[in-house]
Amino acid sequence: MYAVLKTGGKQYKVSEGDVIYVEKLVADVDSTVELTDVLAIAGDNGITVGSPTVEGAKVVCKVLAQDKAKKIIVFKYKAKKDYRRKQGHRQPYTKLQVEQIQA
Repeated sequence: MYAVLKTGGKQYKVSEGDVIYVEKLVADVDSTVELTDVLAIAGDNGITVGSPTVEGAKVVCKVLAQDKAKKIIVFKYKAKKDYRRKQGHRQPYTKLQVEQIQA
């Protein structure tokens, strides 16, 4: 059984027990989060596709961590104009473990 859900402007295909990294959610570590933007659910009785979401469906996840990704370097410059800007960025994320898919 799997579900396709939407959070943080991205879509994820998840099964029970999966660990996913999503855009930062406001939740404490070791708490549970219910994601209700479920676009499709596939199980033993076939696939159910929502329009746009499946009514009454939700994915229950446990928050494992609130962290930041590896640092990336943003370097801008213009040739021959003595313009240089170096900036670092660490994108915050939430690490989730899928506990239950409810149809």
